[in-house]
Amino acid sequence: MTDEFDLRALSLDRRSFLRRGAVGGIGVALLGTGGMSAILAACGSSSKPAASGTSTTVGGTTDLGQLTFQLSWIKNVEFAGEYIADTNGYYKDAGFSKVTLLSGGPGVAQDSIVAAGKAFVCISAPDITSSAIKNGAPLVTIGAQYQKNPFCVMSAASKPIKTPDDMKGKKIGVQATNEAVWNAFLKANKIDPGSITKVPVQFDPTPLTTGEVDGWFSFVTNEPNDLKFNKHFDTVTFLLADYGYPLVSETYVVTKDSLSKNRDKIKAMLVADIKGWHENLKDPALGANLAATKYGKDQKLTQGEQLLESKGENELILTDDTKANGLFTITDQLIDENISTLALAGVTITKGELFDMSVLDEVYSENADLKKSPV
Repeated sequence: MTDEFDLRALSLDRRSFLRRGAVGGIGVALLGTGGMSAILAACGSSSKPAASGTSTTVGGTTDLGQLTFQLSWIKNVEFAGEYIADTNGYYKDAGFSKVTLLSGGPGVAQDSIVAAGKAFVCISAPDITSSAIKNGAPLVTIGAQYQKNPFCVMSAASKPIKTPDDMKGKKIGVQATNEAVWNAFLKANKIDPGSITKVPVQFDPTPLTTGEVDGWFSFVTNEPNDLKFNKHFDTVTFLLADYGYPLVSETYVVTKDSLSKNRDKIKAMLVADIKGWHENLKDPALGANLAATKYGKDQKLTQGEQLLESKGENELILTDDTKANGLFTITDQLIDENISTLALAGVTITKGELFDMSVLDEVYSENADLKKSPV
């Protein structure tokens, strides 16, 4: 494994990456320059955070040191499980002396921050991480919060578009930055692009409410809830994940070095997160409240809208598979589907290169009670 990879290929945060349609390297220039030294320089000092050090034993209890956790977006309810784990002391109970949740956002490259050793773990997505790996980053995906990709096609409840075939003959608002994802989705469903009128739009979904378009390309957790809460406009959505675009999302990514040398820390982090997400699955208002009043207070979030998003993301997290196998697990079939979808988008990578589910297997083997579905 070479340590050289292009920082520019990792310079987009998870949401910007998806929004720009840079799935599987589409629209990304993998220039093969720079290297690990460039990553370290871009992230500041080359010193490692305490979270990456070795653990010690204090009074018979394992002290795992600090945990530096890089989020993929701003501190909204998307990270409810982490907020609850922090607030309820689950990280501390797992052995961490301090937890730092680093906010993401435009210009924050979560995968490169982990690759540089400036965070122990990050939340990411297979399209971003696969491109990073192909470009030399020593990373691996160890689990996924969202079992279903959050991209959807949204339409007015009064004129619903319920399936991909229903889009034929309709006007669909698609952002220029999402065209690669849109095109990959049409290809997966064998839909002639000429059968749909694609209308260039921005991210404000108002044109859907005025009838300028019949459908809207969006995140199921975002725009539909925005319209419902702020404009009292009811919508119908279908997930791309249900129609040939099954990429998981909100994935946990660590370095391969951590996988071998800091395995106990990874397991401790996952145990704390599982407990946190269990609580949010039981009561989505918990994460909404913490996002609006504590962790994302500076974002001036609306608690009511955050609650809608919290409920929505819970549906992406808790599926029949995770009810049976435990949160964050990914079945072999779903992993194979992810690899095939990435190939459809132009990235050739093996499941062994991108995924390693052995840590979660150990977590549930050692903590059988956590495997039980919370609801």
